[in-house]
Amino acid sequence: MRALVAAFAATVLCACSPKPLAPGALLAPAPAASTAASLGLRAVADPLALPASADGIGFDDLQWAPGIARVLVPAGRSGKLDLVDPATKKVTAIDGFSSEQSYAGGHAAGTTSADEGRGVIYAIDRTRVSLAVVDPVKAAIVASARLASSPGYVRYVAPTNEVWVSEPDAKRIEVFSLGKGGAPVHAAFVAVEGGPESLLVDATRGRAYSNLWSGFTVAIDLRARRVAATWKNGCQGSRGLALDEARGILLVGCEEGRGVALDVAHDGTATGSIADGSGTDVIAFSPAKHHLYLPGADSATMAIVGVGSRGALTLLGRVDTARGAGCVTADDRGGIWVCDPKEGRLLRYDDVWP
Repeated sequence: MRALVAAFAATVLCACSPKPLAPGALLAPAPAASTAASLGLRAVADPLALPASADGIGFDDLQWAPGIARVLVPAGRSGKLDLVDPATKKVTAIDGFSSEQSYAGGHAAGTTSADEGRGVIYAIDRTRVSLAVVDPVKAAIVASARLASSPGYVRYVAPTNEVWVSEPDAKRIEVFSLGKGGAPVHAAFVAVEGGPESLLVDATRGRAYSNLWSGFTVAIDLRARRVAATWKNGCQGSRGLALDEARGILLVGCEEGRGVALDVAHDGTATGSIADGSGTDVIAFSPAKHHLYLPGADSATMAIVGVGSRGALTLLGRVDTARGAGCVTADDRGGIWVCDPKEGRLLRYDDVWP
């Protein structure tokens, strides 16, 4: 009997403390028995219509801006950058971006990516091939700069007080310093052959992360402005990125409907993988809940995934979203915000999973 008890205890310990996967390995663990109750939980969408949304909106990026406590919604075709107060659901629409009369799919027009740094918002305009500086108090564009090539994503880099813009057509990232009055000034290019897709800043480690289009993720030294490491992520189509910055776990979204966890402190070792849905693009992570949100634009679903302290991934639940809903962000109030391009709105869910 003692031997049986010891064997059972060893099995439980092994299940609760998974070893890191070998680099490039992929594992889709079945939900643990302890998550059965979590899988039975449900969250219902609470839609929020956006200005000029009747013809649909080409979304490509959603961000939570902690400095101003707003959800940043670059609303593509509408010509507006929308700021959403999660407490009141009030939408502040900032004009001045390029617009189109109707939505025909995709996200090639107007402002499709934005980020906040030190109370200022930086947003791209794909039509004009430009970078705009937005004052959220004035709700207006206060400065702009021409980009060298068509943009993908924009991110503020706090450790160097710079703004980085991915330019996938040119296989590079354009770096802007912030001159007098905060106006962006071109400073350098960072070559990313085979990418860059997505862009994320790790201020703690002085690095940025981006994906190559298939199979790999790169770590970029912020000060040296060069690729410092290339890691296998196992994705057929590498898309979104999110980061558990405190624990050094980089999360990668694969287009085929998969989430992968990489240990940034151990040369990108894969520590977990989970498959759910299809058509994954922009993903998000909640530091408070330690949850990964994995939307599927093709499956019209979103998986809520628990991220363990060592990077193990566990399916907690799933919600229905909308066809084409491929981007998500999370606020600091337990709210999950998912884009709904065809209807030109956001779908908000309460994160009810433990």
